[in-house]
Amino acid sequence: MLAVPFLLAAFVSSTGCASQSDVEPDKQVIPTTPVSSVRPTDAVKEETPPTDVPKAPEFPPVQYESAWPDRTVLSDKGYPVNSCVPEELRSHATTLKTSDDIYLSALVLGSGSDGILLDHEQGYSICSFLDIGTELAEQGYLVVLPEYRAHGASQKTENMKSIDLDAEAALNELARQGAKRVFLAGASCGGTTAIISGVRQPLPIQGLLILSSPAQCGQLDAIPSIKELKAPSLFVVSPGDMNGAVEKQVRQLYEASGSDQKELLIDESGFHGTDMYKSGEYGDKLRTRIVNFINAAFH
Repeated sequence: MLAVPFLLAAFVSSTGCASQSDVEPDKQVIPTTPVSSVRPTDAVKEETPPTDVPKAPEFPPVQYESAWPDRTVLSDKGYPVNSCVPEELRSHATTLKTSDDIYLSALVLGSGSDGILLDHEQGYSICSFLDIGTELAEQGYLVVLPEYRAHGASQKTENMKSIDLDAEAALNELARQGAKRVFLAGASCGGTTAIISGVRQPLPIQGLLILSSPAQCGQLDAIPSIKELKAPSLFVVSPGDMNGAVEKQVRQLYEASGSDQKELLIDESGFHGTDMYKSGEYGDKLRTRIVNFINAAFH
């Protein structure tokens, strides 16, 4: 069993799990070389801008009742978008339609054949992953950020049982935009739905990022799906999140994962989902680790 402190956290390889008690508190060593079960994280995608450009939106602007009308504005093309999105990015807003006829607000950033899904937490918004999404798009990736039904500028509905269809709609948009392979990323229930919908779609999955995602979200169970997912996978959770309840759920996903290249990072910040890298003491290092992991997965 290998235990290495990281970001005041315990690093766990696919060979086993490390608890907080396994780490000596007076040593804070940040690993500079990967272990055998981890892909190198120093690979950087070539930043040559792709020659292709995003396709026009599939649907013209649609009138619907947004979930948070006080936070909904219209883009210059007439698409509802969360007001948290900076004005210079609102032109990238579009509307997606789920297979159960719910309209979602979404952002399509970048272009190319390498697609990335960034699926936010329930109760949060499309802006949860916007910083990382913008960075990845600038590196040459095609990035789609959907906003959950009943959230933000997406359609108001009482039907939250089928939120996996929201991730499915975003993955369909990645394929429509020309993605030939995809990386799945999600925070909290966004990760749960990314797993479930990800294994149902036909494109090769290059990797998986999980931030505080439960094995079960409502009636959705990601355990059967995670067993099928063989791509390199990174699971991040804080033991202080909901007094350990979230860590227990993430560990269930980690243990059930079918990948032989998987990592479990236990972050001591106490924060949930994307807040771990936005508000944690070592958040900048965690964010760098996440971006490097995504780059490495495509190599």
